Amino acid sequence: MWFLSKKGPSGFSPNSTAEEVTQGIDGSALTAIVTGASSGIGAETARVLALRGVHVIMGVRNISAGEQVKETIIKDVPQAKIDALELDLSSLASVRNFASNYNSLGLPLNLLINNAGIMATPFTLSKDKIELQFATNHVGHFLLTNLLLDTMKKTGRESRKEGRIVNVSSRRHKFSYNEGIRFDKINDQSGYNGLSAYGQSKLVNVLHANELARHLKAEGVEITANSLHPGAIATNLFRQHSIISGIVDVIGKHVMKNVEQGSATTCYVALHPDVKGVSGKYYADCNIAEASPQANDAGLAKRLWDFTMSLVH
Repeated sequence: MWFLSKKGPSGFSPNSTAEEVTQGIDGSALTAIVTGASSGIGAETARVLALRGVHVIMGVRNISAGEQVKETIIKDVPQAKIDALELDLSSLASVRNFASNYNSLGLPLNLLINNAGIMATPFTLSKDKIELQFATNHVGHFLLTNLLLDTMKKTGRESRKEGRIVNVSSRRHKFSYNEGIRFDKINDQSGYNGLSAYGQSKLVNVLHANELARHLKAEGVEITANSLHPGAIATNLFRQHSIISGIVDVIGKHVMKNVEQGSATTCYVALHPDVKGVSGKYYADCNIAEASPQANDAGLAKRLWDFTMSLVH
């Protein structure tokens, strides 16, 4: 579409694909974890990182689906180094088990792509009694990141390569509840709205990356943390809404990004040399973009950090 073709300062546009924005980049010395890699932009992110030589570990809830994606990627990229490990981000026990299994493998970790997500689900509590979207989209990734940070720091020291943490958020972060985060009502069904709860979970993705960036800078470690909006993409995120899903199937290909374009910003922020040293920023269409005032509220980010720490402990 013509309105997707305008290039930003990076030289890339909404039309750019993940392959295009990583063209010529050698990732053969890198190891990455991509959550939610069994479908959609997660699967394409895993494929393109593998294409660039990165050793990719897919964190997937359905290990059978993950193995199928792995086989498909290897057919497309015969030299791909790719593995799948079970990870259910709605379960803190599963997150801890995944991190323990990963750390026991003795693998390095340069890139952590917090991609997995669910959207606008009916009100449900996770196994840990946390509202499901908040649990899956934020709390699970928050704990996973904390459990893998020591491995990332060790990798950075030994390889002298910058580590990068990427939170896949959404433009929907600008449309959370009026108060931004319902700290006192996170798990209350009263007043729950599926889309607002999704916006809340995407807002906290940005806040998490920003606060994490501040922590990492204060420690003086070479690890960056950024968040991004991948774009409006026709994926199975809409599976909870049959009417919306039907509309997306009919007109989505004409007005929305495909997965190749939808995974471009993730791959750009993860691999591109122009992003080296950049931390605490929000990207869209492979360019730095403007997040909401709530997303840039340092006090809110600190409160969220402390709040989430209390949930995972």
